[in-house]
Amino acid sequence: MRTDLTVDWDLPPTPNGPAGRLERFMGPGKSRAESAVEIGGGLLCAALLAAGLWSPAADGVRESWSTVQLVVVALAGLDLIGGILTNATNAAKRWYHRQAAHARRSRLVFVGAHLLHLAVVGTVVLEGDAAWVLGNAGLLLGGAAVVEFAPVHLKRPVAVGLWTAAVLVNLFWLTVPLALMWFAPLFFLKLLVCHLVPEAPLRSRGDG
Repeated sequence: MRTDLTVDWDLPPTPNGPAGRLERFMGPGKSRAESAVEIGGGLLCAALLAAGLWSPAADGVRESWSTVQLVVVALAGLDLIGGILTNATNAAKRWYHRQAAHARRSRLVFVGAHLLHLAVVGTVVLEGDAAWVLGNAGLLLGGAAVVEFAPVHLKRPVAVGLWTAAVLVNLFWLTVPLALMWFAPLFFLKLLVCHLVPEAPLRSRGDG
């Protein structure tokens, strides 16, 4: 038994109104250290994504995109990077995996809302690639159902296995231009692994 660590499932109170809804969406009770990691990690990953999109390897694809397509790609990248980091925090784990009757529904609604991401990217950026949209929608909904209803002690390996399968399917069968190959790995990492897997909100006992 680890005596230097403690699990903290206590949810702090949140205000009413838009500010409270935003705090609950991001995970109430986020520490300054968690926020710093989110901001720092987000800036680093966003810079790497921008550098990749403007690298010589992506020149041909990027230059063929319209301003609208480029904006959609940029917003999708920022959303996925921010979502991965946010959903990995103790604050998000405490909120989305709290013991509440509607917590499961909230998680699945959150996942289902990301079908819109697939539809927008497939329609605007991939110019109506229905096979890509429907294939990834099936991978998302099927994978989410399997992870959500798997025994709790198997959720993590099941989620990682399904994430790996989704990445491989996208690399070999649901192919996209090089400049967009990051989308599927980040998309399924955010939802299947970071969002749906319950993890104990750990902290050191000395942190208070």
